[in-house]
Amino acid sequence: QVQLVESGGGLVQAGGSLRLSCAASGSIFKINHMAWYRQAPGKQRELVASINRLGTTNYAFSVRGRFTISRDNAGNTVYLQMNSLEPEDTAVYYCNAEILTYTSGSYYPYWGQGTQVTVSS
Repeated sequence: QVQLVESGGGLVQAGGSLRLSCAASGSIFKINHMAWYRQAPGKQRELVASINRLGTTNYAFSVRGRFTISRDNAGNTVYLQMNSLEPEDTAVYYCNAEILTYTSGSYYPYWGQGTQVTVSS
């Protein structure tokens, strides 16, 4: 069984910073890419940033230059450093990872439970 546990959300004023963490645990053999998505009320879930095993990153246009995604050396924890936060960044942020377990023959996507980020103006 695999779990993704997120932490670090909260309430912050516009211009402030938050750092989200997501730790993957369980019967993990290998993790391919990891990513952060977000979903604001009444909107579809959207990709915020992703990072693969080689460290190559990708960002949504709206967060480039403000957010930074990274992984720890073991590759099982992903972070999202969010600076210069704007009210439009308010959403539930979800961690996503493509994981190969010891019992599966393929990579499957796993999701965290989500963490609320609220930016006040």
